[in-house]
Amino acid sequence: MKRLFSYLAAAALFAGCAGSKSTSSTKSKDGWVSIFDGKTLNGWRAAENPATFSVQDGAIVVDGPRAHLFYEGPVGNHDFKNFEWKASVKTLPGSNSGMFIHTTYQPTGWPAKGYEIQVNQTHTDWRKTGSVYAFQDVREVFVKDGEWYTEHIIVQGNKVTVKVNDKVINEYTEPDSVSRGSGTKKLGNGTVAIQGHDPKSKIYYKDIMVHILND
Repeated sequence: MKRLFSYLAAAALFAGCAGSKSTSSTKSKDGWVSIFDGKTLNGWRAAENPATFSVQDGAIVVDGPRAHLFYEGPVGNHDFKNFEWKASVKTLPGSNSGMFIHTTYQPTGWPAKGYEIQVNQTHTDWRKTGSVYAFQDVREVFVKDGEWYTEHIIVQGNKVTVKVNDKVINEYTEPDSVSRGSGTKKLGNGTVAIQGHDPKSKIYYKDIMVHILND
């Protein structure tokens, strides 16, 4: 009986811990949910050069040859339509990166599906942070290298809104016929991804969150 009681007590304690873990991974009251645990790359899948991505001091560090890190975790079954995602980002001088929307995993090359939202303050590419890359670009720089800032992307229907530190800096409405590349619409659904652009680009991402919106 004593052994049975000990077993039941241990089971209850385990259930309580499991319940706490489950609660901590649910949506916050405002609907945002974390997709990066601050310690590992669990739920993410790196392509081409996985060593470009590491985790240090609670942030994803992007540092190395071209690579892309795709979210493949459980939130929204990593297949988003109308949604928001945001991250705290820090660039270093000359670094270049991007936050992809409505994309899908591919083993090599620049992602063919979806849009890239640019991350770049001082790289030689004139398309700066907040650009819907090559479709509606931003030339102005709103933050400095070496400073943490928030990049926030809202995808609703055929519209993409980009905020930097809560300020709207770009609003792109996808036309019925997209003229670049294949000429097909790029908004639809898909996952998100972080870009490693080149070996000279070092960027930090943390506090990575998603908020799924109603269709």
